[in-house]
Amino acid sequence: IYDFQRTPTQVRIARINADATRRDLDHTISQVILGVKQGFYGLIQAEKNLDVARETLEQFQQHLSRAQGYFNAGLKPKFDVTKAEVDLGNARLNFIRAENALRIARVNLNNALGVPSAPLDYVLTGDLSFQRQTLTQEEAVRQARDHRPDLQSLLLKQESASQAVTLARTAHYPTISGNANYGFGGTEFPLDRGWSVGGSLNVPIFSGFMVRNQIAEAQANLEVVKANVAVLEQQIRFEVEQAFSNLKEAEDRVGTTELTVRQAKENVELARGRYAAGVGNPIEVTDALVAQSNAKTAYIAALVDCRTAQASLEKAM
Repeated sequence: IYDFQRTPTQVRIARINADATRRDLDHTISQVILGVKQGFYGLIQAEKNLDVARETLEQFQQHLSRAQGYFNAGLKPKFDVTKAEVDLGNARLNFIRAENALRIARVNLNNALGVPSAPLDYVLTGDLSFQRQTLTQEEAVRQARDHRPDLQSLLLKQESASQAVTLARTAHYPTISGNANYGFGGTEFPLDRGWSVGGSLNVPIFSGFMVRNQIAEAQANLEVVKANVAVLEQQIRFEVEQAFSNLKEAEDRVGTTELTVRQAKENVELARGRYAAGVGNPIEVTDALVAQSNAKTAYIAALVDCRTAQASLEKAM
């Protein structure tokens, strides 16, 4: 009949725990989303790096053909041909490594998608364009505190632990119970019919200090959850600030590496021109081509880092 809110408190605790579990599910989903985004951009990066390696390989092949032609015409020494052959071999090794990196990146994406047996010949659609972040760091931290599902789950668990303390205290209170029965009985037909109604009041007197210790345990569990909330809030600020800093650094690198690519391309043209005019040497051409390849790879890495940093910031928020 009445148990001093013991049963309603148990219902509230169960509902709060159910809501906390839903937030845990949301947190797991956000982790899966981040993993897929990282795998996606990692595969795009591997594809573009392979294109750079292929382009560099073709350029070294062209350089070898020129050096061989100049040597056959008696304009260049044998060293130029040998140097071009070595450079071409190194370019082939880099191309092989880029092919392997592409295969691994595709396997990583398949694993993030949860389909490790997926075919390896699908094509991704998308680019690495991005918009600079306009949100301030403090705004990002505030949004994280309002939206992070793991924090929301922990706050619900804190509320559940607080209700558990209340529930433990109700063990001190009595319970009022009632019962009613209706039945047939007797030794001759027709049987007698009748009701029996009763009630009871159960008052706890002494339980060997069990209730007192149950209350202390519930209070200790509440303090643990409160401490976990404080730790997670600190961790959230750290994650947001770290992602924010990584994003800013990647955005700054994009402009610098883009300029470096243009300069490296001009340097390749100058080195080729000097070599064709007979005033340059093959080492200049090699250095220029390698620098161009490195510049393009760095530019791709900066673009990918921007997108992955954005994804990490979204996850942190």
